[in-house]
Amino acid sequence: MDPIDKFREYIKEKGLRNTPERETIIEEIFCTHDHFDADELFLRLRNKRRRISKASLYRTIPLLIESGLIKEVYFENGHRHYEQIYGYKHHCHLRCANCGKIIEFADDEVVKIQERIGKKYGFVITSHRFELVGYCPQCAKRGVGRKRRQLFTKERGKEAR
Repeated sequence: MDPIDKFREYIKEKGLRNTPERETIIEEIFCTHDHFDADELFLRLRNKRRRISKASLYRTIPLLIESGLIKEVYFENGHRHYEQIYGYKHHCHLRCANCGKIIEFADDEVVKIQERIGKKYGFVITSHRFELVGYCPQCAKRGVGRKRRQLFTKERGKEAR
């Protein structure tokens, strides 16, 4: 089932009205596999001369999350960032604190840790978010974050004692 059909089904189950604007928003989100915030999405639509109000966009995003099409991946600088999840395998993120570069990865060890922790505390784990924040090779090479890295290392050393 394509994302628009899945959304139509979800809207119908909820007794809500589907609109051409909502479908345009879904089409734009699923035309690339990029992380986005609402303002970026609004500008992409506007640059393509699609007439969508910000209000429609902000009302549609929670519905897309509830329907399982997208999820919030992080909150930074006052903006929530999202990504598509429908039709994509679960994965984790490495995010550069300087340039914002995101690397997606999947690792079986993360799944094993999740299962072990869930079992230890009697939880049935239904999802997780795993994000490592640091500096990508290019930013690290330029020395970005050197002071922060030294402070982090020093603090970690105190915890180990």
